[in-house]
Amino acid sequence: MAVHLTFRPIRPEDDPAVAAVIRTVMPQFGADGPGFAMLDPEVDGMCAAYSAADAAYFVVETPDGRVLGGGGIAKLDGGEPGVCELRKMYFLEEARGVGMGEKLLRHCLSVAKELGYKTCYLETLTGMDAAMRLYEKAGFKKLCAPMGATGHSGCDRWYARGL
Repeated sequence: MAVHLTFRPIRPEDDPAVAAVIRTVMPQFGADGPGFAMLDPEVDGMCAAYSAADAAYFVVETPDGRVLGGGGIAKLDGGEPGVCELRKMYFLEEARGVGMGEKLLRHCLSVAKELGYKTCYLETLTGMDAAMRLYEKAGFKKLCAPMGATGHSGCDRWYARGL
């Protein structure tokens, strides 16, 4: 049976479901301690955190409205002007491997370009192999060191690509 998923901009009522996705997925990859995004204050208020004119967050949902993941972009904290960060792109297991990651990534990159960003940066970690393959397929290049000041010291892989 094919999975029919769509994505749309986040709404305030999505916040608990998005927080639950983040807190479910990150420990699956060993990313549940200090220095990882699941401890960011914005996790419990994602809609407000991405409500600025230079940010956007999208939720992935089933036809019946169940949130299975999401991802967004925002200005890179401590980064150079014109640099955004792909943030908190996570999917529950049932939403992986069906092409939604690529669709949402391409949409986020398109929105970032529309917002005037010139470069998109992201952080990930060893073990998120499928995600890294997706990023590389989408044109992201590996970096030797992190950019900006995200506070995610637990991440050990960094990528960027021009928009």
